[in-house]
Amino acid sequence: MRAPLRTIMSLAWRESRTARRRLLLYMSSISLGVAALVAIDSFASNVIRSIHDQSKALLGGDVAFNSRAAWTPAADSVLDALAAQGMTFARQVQFSSMAYSPKSGGTRLAGVRAVSRNYPIYGEITTEPAGEWAHLHDGPVALVDESLLIAINAGIGDTLSLGKARFRIAGILKDVPGSPEIAAVIGPRVFISDRYIGDTQLLIFGSRADYQALGKVPAGRTAEAMVDRYRKKFEDARVRVQTASRNERQLTQNIGSLFDFVGIVGLVALLLGGVGVASGVHAFVNRKIDTVAVLRCLGATSGQVLGIYVLQAVAMGVLGAALGVALGVAIQFALPHAIGDFLPVNVKVVLEWQAIGTGLAIGAWVALLFALRPLLALRTVSPLQALRRDADPTVMRLRWRDWLGLTVNRELPGKLAALVSRDVPRLLVNGALVASVIGLAASRAGSAVRGLGMAAGIGVVILLLWIAATLLSVIARKGLRTGWPYVIRQGVANLYRPANQTRTVVLSLGFGAFLITTLYLVQANLLRQFDLTKAASRGNLVFFDVQQDQAAGVDSIIKATHEQVLQVTPIVTMRISQINQWTMPQMLDTTNPDSVLRATWALRREYRSTWRADRLESSETITAGKWFGEVTPRAGEPAAELSMEKDVARDLGVKLGDVITWDVQGVMVKARVTSLREVNFARFEPNFFVVFSPGTIDKAPRTYVVVAQVTTAKGMATVQSDVVRRFPNVSGIDLTLVRKTITDITEKISLAVRFLAVFSLAIGIPVLFSAVAATSRQRVREGVLLKTLGATSGQIRRIMLAEYALLGVLGALTGMVLSFGGAWAVMKFVFKQPTSAAPVGAALGIAGVMLLLTVAIGLLGGRDVFKETPMAALREA
Repeated sequence: MRAPLRTIMSLAWRESRTARRRLLLYMSSISLGVAALVAIDSFASNVIRSIHDQSKALLGGDVAFNSRAAWTPAADSVLDALAAQGMTFARQVQFSSMAYSPKSGGTRLAGVRAVSRNYPIYGEITTEPAGEWAHLHDGPVALVDESLLIAINAGIGDTLSLGKARFRIAGILKDVPGSPEIAAVIGPRVFISDRYIGDTQLLIFGSRADYQALGKVPAGRTAEAMVDRYRKKFEDARVRVQTASRNERQLTQNIGSLFDFVGIVGLVALLLGGVGVASGVHAFVNRKIDTVAVLRCLGATSGQVLGIYVLQAVAMGVLGAALGVALGVAIQFALPHAIGDFLPVNVKVVLEWQAIGTGLAIGAWVALLFALRPLLALRTVSPLQALRRDADPTVMRLRWRDWLGLTVNRELPGKLAALVSRDVPRLLVNGALVASVIGLAASRAGSAVRGLGMAAGIGVVILLLWIAATLLSVIARKGLRTGWPYVIRQGVANLYRPANQTRTVVLSLGFGAFLITTLYLVQANLLRQFDLTKAASRGNLVFFDVQQDQAAGVDSIIKATHEQVLQVTPIVTMRISQINQWTMPQMLDTTNPDSVLRATWALRREYRSTWRADRLESSETITAGKWFGEVTPRAGEPAAELSMEKDVARDLGVKLGDVITWDVQGVMVKARVTSLREVNFARFEPNFFVVFSPGTIDKAPRTYVVVAQVTTAKGMATVQSDVVRRFPNVSGIDLTLVRKTITDITEKISLAVRFLAVFSLAIGIPVLFSAVAATSRQRVREGVLLKTLGATSGQIRRIMLAEYALLGVLGALTGMVLSFGGAWAVMKFVFKQPTSAAPVGAALGIAGVMLLLTVAIGLLGGRDVFKETPMAALREA
């Protein structure tokens, strides 16, 4: 057995010498897909391992206790009980405030964190100059993000005002565990000692603050075991408990879901590369039929001949996958520089041998399976073809007509058995291909059901593209008119000639267009969720936490600078006490079989609500019911009305006509639900879950949000500075700066998605080249025949242009239309988001690019037609 195998390997090596350029094209098709998989899997493993290694540092302790209000006696008693068992605590209070530089007059909204001396329990906060964190509690000093210093035109050593207190800027924050660098751009951070919270006088009525206690468990104990017995008490005190292990699981799940989606894109790109492999090998086999016939004449068996070319395919597949692995590793090491700012952890990039081995194996396997389908045709090449090239014209044809014929044949069982026995290898390859796609899709999608759905979706897309290509051939045959110009008629006729490439090109082009356009549409839908440029409000400056006795003063400061106040909105804090006859304890009792299933977060949260008379904001639309005053209350119902955001109403199990009792700072207020609203919270306008009718909560203690329109940058700085100096507790947001910041972030995100699209396009190019090369031999012979009959080079070019233009139009447009369904499925089942209006113009632009690419590659691939002389072609024939 060794000698035949050695001989086959030697022949495979010698045979590859004349076709290595074409085999390299086939190899490149698989390389890019493998590169995507290896880069994604390796970097995902790096991130998940980093999250595991830094899980306690990310949280700051073994367990975190969080409250939206100051610690109550009930919460403190539970924390004291844990302390008695050996748990130690570090404390943090986080709130927003205007940071003001008396030296420059600059202001900027900042996130203030007042921390205890032992904060954080785990992890290290680094600063510049180094070591300043250790001196944070030595006096009234602050450590700030560099972006804040730039915004307020201040430096290290300058004074920073927070409310009524002043701090010396001691240093710049460099690394804060658990906080991605992009957070410093969105909201600059300021760390101070918790000893000086009272001096700021910022935590007054209506102010929002988050209180956190980080716990460290004693040796030999676990956080889960210590806090489980107190969970009910923490829930009653409205304290959220998060352990480091649970935080790690949530982060890992979220990161994993993101990489799963990107991995699906990589898998589809790999399958697209597989289509390129099949097309390239098909072209290679077409060129080798004469060689195979000669080998058969010399005594080689069909198995030995097949073994020669399978060895070549395996070698090229392994080499292509290895090249893809190298490229994927390079991308893996570059990714932290591109997206590191968005990650909550410092990623340590190392080689992931499991991802590398998996990528290499998957790439080689996919390449082999897609190559085997056209290679199996070599089994039927007979020695007679060495003398007569057309002795067996059915060698490279698909046998779907044989299968179709069985359905109308009375001798179905016998014919079916004969056909199956004749095509067992092909059936096995097809089965392995389908099973592999389903298995890979299931592994990428995270579940067998989603994997089957994805595989079915890919199958439907390919089937529809194949049907479209078949219809094009039929329409071309039936619709051809003798009155058309000759070059058009000949180009159209090429679509249904023997050995035409209509199906191959339409499948390759359409699948590539489908993938790229789907990526673009998903990107457009995701980014539209953050589209702030279409907000109807003209306001660009917002002040919040404005007290009742400060509203008139803020209004006068704005108007004194000749700027315009657009909106003054009251805000009242409240909690749900009862829904219809159900009290809060009854609703939280999940063991009660008669209780309506309601989301705990919606029941326990503090609502910040307002009242309005007769208008909706531009960000709101009524989806059910009627606005205030249009629904007459029934006997016994309260006259007060409210409008609720539809998703919150769904989570609360609330419907039109229900009566909700609210605890408005100790006063019980009943109101009936008369309308449901859809609210676009991405708009920078005062938006609310609950809006009351006038006269319901008007007399409750409240704060205000003031929206203004400021026309100049100087006016913006002046208004903010004047308000902060007079009312230090009031915070302001420059919406112009926020919009710019978010625009910059979305541009970075879109750049990453565009990279995926370009990567897919790069995979599509060798696929198209392979599809064109599949029939280049026939094209050269036909072109030479036309030249012999007197056709000019210009006419042949126009014939090719007509053919490829039709193929490009059909493939690109079909892929584009299918991409709308693909984008809808991704948004619904992966991102759980609605699909907005599709950017048809941009999708048509992508289709146009794919069309031009098809025509260009087609003309480039047909350049041999103009090099070949009639005599050489006739001699070959």
